[in-house]
Amino acid sequence: MSDALVIKQAIEYRGLIDVLMSENHFADIVLYQGNIINVLTREIYQGDIAIKGKYILVVGDGEKLIGPETIVVDVRGKYLSPGFIDSHMHFESSMLTITEFSKLSIPSGTTTLVADPHEIGNALGPIGMKAMAEEANIVPNHVHLVVPALTPDCPGLETAGYDVTSKDMKEILNYPNVIGIGELQGFSNAKHVYRNTPEVITDLVASTVYAKSIGKIVDGNAPELFGNELAAHIISTGGTCSCHETTTKEECIEKLRQGVYVFMREGSTQRNMAECIKAITEEGLDSRRCILATDDMVAEDLEKLGHMNEIVRRTIAEGVDPIEAIQMVTLNPSTYFGFKDRGELAPGKLADIAIIDDLKEMKIEAVFLEGKLVASQGTLLIDMPKYIYPSNVKNSVKCKPITEEDIKIKAEASEARVRCIELIPDQNLSEGLELKVRTQQGTVLPDTRQDALQIVCVERYGRNGSIGKAFVKGFGLQQGAFAESVAHDTHNIIAIGANLKDMVTAINHVIEIGGGIAVTKNGRIIEELRLPVGGLITDELTGSEVSRKIADLEKSVKEQLGCKVHAPFMHLSFLALSTSPKWKITDQGLIDVNNFEILPPVIE
Repeated sequence: MSDALVIKQAIEYRGLIDVLMSENHFADIVLYQGNIINVLTREIYQGDIAIKGKYILVVGDGEKLIGPETIVVDVRGKYLSPGFIDSHMHFESSMLTITEFSKLSIPSGTTTLVADPHEIGNALGPIGMKAMAEEANIVPNHVHLVVPALTPDCPGLETAGYDVTSKDMKEILNYPNVIGIGELQGFSNAKHVYRNTPEVITDLVASTVYAKSIGKIVDGNAPELFGNELAAHIISTGGTCSCHETTTKEECIEKLRQGVYVFMREGSTQRNMAECIKAITEEGLDSRRCILATDDMVAEDLEKLGHMNEIVRRTIAEGVDPIEAIQMVTLNPSTYFGFKDRGELAPGKLADIAIIDDLKEMKIEAVFLEGKLVASQGTLLIDMPKYIYPSNVKNSVKCKPITEEDIKIKAEASEARVRCIELIPDQNLSEGLELKVRTQQGTVLPDTRQDALQIVCVERYGRNGSIGKAFVKGFGLQQGAFAESVAHDTHNIIAIGANLKDMVTAINHVIEIGGGIAVTKNGRIIEELRLPVGGLITDELTGSEVSRKIADLEKSVKEQLGCKVHAPFMHLSFLALSTSPKWKITDQGLIDVNNFEILPPVIE
């Protein structure tokens, strides 16, 4: 904190003391006789919350602080909660700017967002993260960033637009609102990273030790790690870390016992909370290190379902006490991140307050942010700033158009035995299987009868022109194709299709529009969405417009192409996540994540 901010806060605190101790100073606002959710003592009781400026004055009896100009809000029968915190999320996954995401998020009671710009970091490096940090600095809600220490996550197995290493930490860790290092995916596959690329560990540790030395946090990423591998991962983060990739009760128990903060993920396509929460509901473990997070949410879900209020509602439905569930989005994350000014309702804390109408359904009636009423009945009441993204974060697609010849998978016989990624709905994990498919003139063809579609990943930054090719099962397409420049985490162009012609048409259209999504049928474009900011985000549409556009895109792939999976674009994007087991696709080829190697798509 700068000297000027220290002086400013001292003056503000002295003013609060004057209100409390003097007989002729009063609160600005008193929330009168609501049901106070005390996350410190895990109880609910009736009382007032008195507010002065952006701070809470009193929680309990505020009667004496009501003066002639005090606004008294009758909240009898309502519940008063600290504002919610989403502890791990990516704006890029929503395809929205920070501003547009916040417009949808704030009315649902979420007042703090901790975002990992891992996606734009892979695509653009420091210039992309700096632009996002600048936008985070102007929005009214609290937006903090945790930045990647390594891109790409698996050097040699994929190509990013920029290679982030420890050399970049001094710069990007000192951007505005950056509070630490984000998910440490470079050491997720601990055993194979140690054996195959030990230099990655050395570089990551250099970054994390530096971050901790200047008071920053470091998030972990430890899918399916136990024992020595988990311990090594924890140490690589500096000894205290989180993990949002926990998918089973057994994993959750192991990580809680080892001091990990488990971010129980519940997003649009990755839903792990119901399994993780069993460590609490079935085994009775302490929930203080359990935190709810979304990781990835699409605009439509934000608009129609809500944000952290919806995740809390689902957690309550799993048998968790409502106050305990609310602790997981307030007190627990504020403790992990060291947010000393929020996460609880107490004197001197920021007046970030969610007024809840129905505790079980988590219906949010109103939201106060730093003492100001900013949303009511689901409607945002304040104007949001407009951040203009600089030109250097656009035009990130630099590859040349491709041909059918570029994506053909060759085999000599009349049929070929191929390796096929198997989609697991609502997970970023996948399986792998082998199938026999037909060939034609030496080319292996997609087989819609077996739901064996071709999948390709095209390097889009103009660095090496590589193209990965394989097969995938689980989408159910009967015809056509779709492609997108959103493919975690290096965000090359990924596409699936029932035929090569439509795949090439979709990929080349994404190249032509400078990044985005394209849906094709019979060799023509039937739907598209431009994502000019890093090929990941639109700054041309509002959140509601993106929500409607994605709905149109999904309708097209379901009704016209026959796709059977919900949120197909997000599901496809995670099939490029080379740190998440079992088989994935990158621009380098079909990746056996568990064994850290590239597999040929055809089995000889």
